[in-house]
Amino acid sequence: MTVKPLAGLRVVERAAGVAAAQAGRLLRQMGADVIMAEPPGGTSLRQEPPLLPGGTSALFTYLSVGKCSVICDPDDGFRKDIDALLATANILIDDTPVADRAALGLDPDRIAAAHPHLVHLSVLPFGAFGPKADWAGEELTLVHAGGEGFLLPNGLSADLFPDRPPLKIAGHFAQLQGGTTAAMAAIAALWSGKGQFVDASVQDANVAVGAFAIQRFGDGSIEHRLTRSFKFGGVIKCADGYVELLTLESRQWQGLVDLLGADDWAADRELADEVGRSARGAEINQRIRSWARGWKVEDLVRAAQDRGVPMARYNTPAQVLEGAQERARGIFQAVEADGGPVKVQSLPFRFGPEALSVDGAVPAPGDQQALLDAEDAKRETA
Repeated sequence: MTVKPLAGLRVVERAAGVAAAQAGRLLRQMGADVIMAEPPGGTSLRQEPPLLPGGTSALFTYLSVGKCSVICDPDDGFRKDIDALLATANILIDDTPVADRAALGLDPDRIAAAHPHLVHLSVLPFGAFGPKADWAGEELTLVHAGGEGFLLPNGLSADLFPDRPPLKIAGHFAQLQGGTTAAMAAIAALWSGKGQFVDASVQDANVAVGAFAIQRFGDGSIEHRLTRSFKFGGVIKCADGYVELLTLESRQWQGLVDLLGADDWAADRELADEVGRSARGAEINQRIRSWARGWKVEDLVRAAQDRGVPMARYNTPAQVLEGAQERARGIFQAVEADGGPVKVQSLPFRFGPEALSVDGAVPAPGDQQALLDAEDAKRETA
């Protein structure tokens, strides 16, 4: 059995939001023992739709597989219980609002004094310090606060629906990005070998996603969803689905010309370099889209890849789960959940030739309460 890289570490997670729970999920899948300190009845994430056939949140299932659950009641002995858990923990993940932390004993100064060995990871929409520290932020707010929402839809979607307002990416993109960044920050702090407070901002993590768009401010350009796309290519409609096309190199362009059978119009000298092709991107796209409607996706992708043209099927969710590459790399693994087995993504990175396994079950609230009782008993006899 493969020993996971964070085996032997203990993490206490107090998470009401997706970002903090995602940080805990990544640490758990890397081998840490993650204990969710939940309020009575469990975290509100347990009710987050969509629900699996048995009534459990699909999102919570994804975020909590393999974690433990203990109940820490904010209204009854919370400080004693959280101190008992933190005494043997390496990392605390907490998304408690700043204004509520002192009353619960979760403010950075108290945690640092009581548990100087601990990496205290704060995961909040806009960070724990500064003028926005007390601001709330859900997914819709955060994907736009990070700038990405302003740039959607773009490409083919913007061409087809130019009057659409800015959109939100499906699911919990912004918060998952924030949680991933937070987990990496906590590991970096842990690597330093000393306790410290780590302030993770979901907005900042998402600003980093759009770093190229922000970089453009330097030359006076402001990215916009109607212009933010490669001049030709992108998502292309076929007879039975969609493909995505991206050509960046001259050899890829030549392969595309061969694929299109476009030796006539593509021989125009203005199309001989990237600048000329970009200037006439709309015309090229019109030709590609008209031509591609007569192809089936699988046939077109095979013909493109035979010529070195970067093209792939635009997958449906079911096709993502059953794709040959995804199966070969073990990207999705089956876990037991409420209502039957479901597939969840393993880690988005690996430490060796094989994907790390997704271990454990989804805990019910307080399933591992004995862990807290044992820690309380240790403190009483110390």
